[in-house]
Amino acid sequence: MKIHGLAANLCGPVALAGDKSMSHRALLHAALSPARSTLRNVLRAGVTEAMIGCLQRLGVAIEQAGAELHVQGGAWRPVPDALHCGNSGTTLRLMLGAIASQPLRATLSGTPGLQRRPMQRLADPLRLMGAQIDNNFAPLTVSGGALHGIEYAIPVASAQVKGALLLAALHASGPTTLHEPGPSRDHSERMLRALGVDVRSHENVVTLYPLSAALPAAQLTLPADMSAAAFMLAVAVLVPGSSIQMQGVGVNPTRTGFLESLQEMGADIRITNQREEGGEPVADLEARHSALRAIEIGGARVVRMIDEFPIFAVLATQATGRTLVRDAAELRLKESDRITALAGELRKLGVVLTEHADGFELRGPQAIQPAAVASHGDHRLAMSLAIAGLLAPGTTTVEGADAVDESFPGFGAALQQLGAAVEVDPA
Repeated sequence: MKIHGLAANLCGPVALAGDKSMSHRALLHAALSPARSTLRNVLRAGVTEAMIGCLQRLGVAIEQAGAELHVQGGAWRPVPDALHCGNSGTTLRLMLGAIASQPLRATLSGTPGLQRRPMQRLADPLRLMGAQIDNNFAPLTVSGGALHGIEYAIPVASAQVKGALLLAALHASGPTTLHEPGPSRDHSERMLRALGVDVRSHENVVTLYPLSAALPAAQLTLPADMSAAAFMLAVAVLVPGSSIQMQGVGVNPTRTGFLESLQEMGADIRITNQREEGGEPVADLEARHSALRAIEIGGARVVRMIDEFPIFAVLATQATGRTLVRDAAELRLKESDRITALAGELRKLGVVLTEHADGFELRGPQAIQPAAVASHGDHRLAMSLAIAGLLAPGTTTVEGADAVDESFPGFGAALQQLGAAVEVDPA
């Protein structure tokens, strides 16, 4: 992808696909029901295609019908070779929990990058529930069924670990209670509750009581993805003369850390038409070009914007003062080591960012220079670097930009639609 700066006056509406986190969960919940489910606005991207591929191999019928996805679940069948989760940690973790709940033996694998990501934080509690899991890294084989409920303290707040354990608990003997050290995304709890599952939450503790009957069909319309919206919000705020609008964006409080950080930085963001759809809070968003001031981020907000730190770092380059991010060591365990990768790639663009073990800091504003940068196979890093290129006086090339297809296939087209001079690599 080539980005020709300096950009200006990027204005208009952007239509976003469905939320990635909720798409994964909706697909799995529908696949675990013997009834026919209808899902609307499901994200169709690399990460969700990995999930769909795994489910189809397990015997789940999934059909696209216009804007709807019809899912016919039921008893899952064994497969002779590994289920490939692509580069999607969400797919691997949630599938691991779901398969553990079934009288089934299956192997889960993925790309070399996914195989380097540790799975012990999920495998250990699943073993305590009675699942047999042969490894702490993919490829790993799980033998499920006949699980029992547990009370367990999750050491690091993680919606993926929590969501996978809740899936495993659906057919366990006895309730499962999970304690987290802080808040994490609660999409699993909300969606299961909407399907009639007895899930009770209080502060950072969630208890699920196992099903007494089959999981009912899901009839869901998914909101637009806040993590995708974050990139368009950043474009509007960073590029002079810009104004961008988005409708129906999920504004679950466990996901709005980035939005709150932008507002704290002084960004002109308007949140309107707030409502609830399918058990999730939704709103329309508009952002305009703004002068930014530096802030510090740590503690509970980190989990609520864990996917947005690459684009937050780009915003911080244009904020006046010292930006500090701490308590974010989890960034080193994403699709790339996002702290080291950010520091290295932003350095190519002329930005000085100092790494810390659990975060980073920089002083702004700093001028962005055009350069050739690399995505490290990380979709969020690729999009963040492309947006940085909009601020550079020349052409910036993002190598490996096809990584954006993992979560936001229309990213390049959205920038072009807004008026940015962007060349997208041919498929």
